[in-house]
Amino acid sequence: MIESVLAYRLRVTSRPVVIAHRGASGYRPEHSRAAYELAIELGADAIEPDIVSSKDGVLVLRHENEISGTTDVASHRKFDDRRTTKVIDGVEQTGWFTEDFTWEELSTLRAMERLPRIRRGSHTFIGGGGILRLEDLLELIDAASRPLILVAEIKHATYFASIGLDLGELFAEQIAGWATDDNLVVESFEPDVLEQIRGRGVPGKTVFLMEDHGAPADAIARLGSSAMTYDDHLTDAGLAALVGRVDGISLDKTMILRADAAGEVVGITDVVARAHSAGLLVYVYTLRAENEFLAPNLRKGDSPASYGEWAREFALIYSSGVDGVFADQPDLALIAREAAPTS
Repeated sequence: MIESVLAYRLRVTSRPVVIAHRGASGYRPEHSRAAYELAIELGADAIEPDIVSSKDGVLVLRHENEISGTTDVASHRKFDDRRTTKVIDGVEQTGWFTEDFTWEELSTLRAMERLPRIRRGSHTFIGGGGILRLEDLLELIDAASRPLILVAEIKHATYFASIGLDLGELFAEQIAGWATDDNLVVESFEPDVLEQIRGRGVPGKTVFLMEDHGAPADAIARLGSSAMTYDDHLTDAGLAALVGRVDGISLDKTMILRADAAGEVVGITDVVARAHSAGLLVYVYTLRAENEFLAPNLRKGDSPASYGEWAREFALIYSSGVDGVFADQPDLALIAREAAPTS
């Protein structure tokens, strides 16, 4: 029997939601059909795509709009002339960009593993398929045997708006009639686009993504050097000011894990507790099992690709009281959640 939405909500909201980060990206090329299908099979509560746009306004699922590291575009000689250099959110990048291709052209590319040195099995995986559109992922979610939450990240909204592609409007149009308060979370490093999406009547929750340095690109575009930094937003006053603008925040795990001078993890910070006191949800990104992504005292062996003491890190993160975790290996995040003490 297919689980009811109400039963599902009662089950997953009582404990941190496990969000498959770009699908099961620890095992399959990120944002590929295979990664999303495996994430559903492994039991993830939610699926997270990154959303950018093609030249003709089709919402496509890629980690960045620069796609040389996640597709085989460089091997397509007919696209050699599309290679260019751009400044995206203040960072100069050279490569191929989704906004310079129509969807028809993008659909000829194949998804590739972004971290081949770390994830050799995914790098050699056959069957990853091509680039997907948002509408393709919605179809996969609709076909699942249980309710799933879509956690949609809107990428580089200010940049896309500067070239005439309004991601907020495109997303609102695409999601209309599909989204409900129960099945959608929209997140971005740029809070302006979250407010725009909410203002267009899109249901669900909005979550402000934060980094451990810098400031939001939309604020920098408007205010320059006087823009509030992410650190400013994490003061008690900054958190209080976010209430009503967004439903929650999503933090780099290094902002939740407390480390000593040597970089070894020794505990957790108070940021989750303070955000909860302000009335905000808190998510954390990204849980990954490989040594490459773990603190020195949690690594095992010398290989960056080997799994370290991921369970210790995951347990610490859960102990902070977070409401949701993004995980490249969602099955391991589920195992750690089951082992975590319940309040």
